[in-house]
Amino acid sequence: MTTTPSDPTTALPGRPPVVDLATWQTARDELLVREKAHTREGDALAAARRRLPMVELDGTVEVVGPDGPVPFLDLFQGRDELVVYKHMWYDGAPHQGQCEGCTTTAWHMKDAVYLNARGVSFAILTTGRWDEVASYVEFMGYTQPWYSVRDVDAPVGGEMGYITCFLRDGDRVFLTYSTTGRGNEPVNGPLGLLDMTPYGRGEAWEDNPKGWPEGRRPCWYWRSDADGNATWGPTSRPVPQWTRPGATPVETLGRHGHHH
Repeated sequence: MTTTPSDPTTALPGRPPVVDLATWQTARDELLVREKAHTREGDALAAARRRLPMVELDGTVEVVGPDGPVPFLDLFQGRDELVVYKHMWYDGAPHQGQCEGCTTTAWHMKDAVYLNARGVSFAILTTGRWDEVASYVEFMGYTQPWYSVRDVDAPVGGEMGYITCFLRDGDRVFLTYSTTGRGNEPVNGPLGLLDMTPYGRGEAWEDNPKGWPEGRRPCWYWRSDADGNATWGPTSRPVPQWTRPGATPVETLGRHGHHH
């Protein structure tokens, strides 16, 4: 049975038209032309990224991990390339009060086996005091290496919240690339999948068909209460924390004066 947009039995108010498969395929193929152009532009950007100039830094600078202070060079684990994520930190905040945005990035980088197989090491850096950091890492079940860069200057330390890439040549270390803003998104698989879905991310900034469900603020589902309801209220945690043992309901975000 073929249907047409004007068929009142199949048309959905405020939704894109309902069509037969051949009509859908034509529209989908038209979009594919744009998607392929987008992919090729992404490849061109990556090529330009690989040609950025580099900044040499002191690989002997010490960061603090589970075995105490170690030189930054150790984070390469003998490999030539290193990707780090710089995780924000709120001193003294309980686990549920740490950054939900950084949680999304760190949670999706729990396993670096494919990076390692390609000769790339991975680590997470944060400005937290090591004793607080160690407790948090254990609670979250993270297995990738974390280090405190509390008193370390940029580019090893400095501003948090970004993915940063480094290259090693013997004992020499170079900064090659760093993200800003939404540049962290590639590691977050669900965002890419949500962008393929009919309702997208469900955020108000998105360009949606007329009559689509009204979007909410960015990242609205990154915190939830014990019942799984999306909320940034006083009973919320970053979403994956509810899967951790001992993640009991809470009464405070633990972040004084911090608002998303």
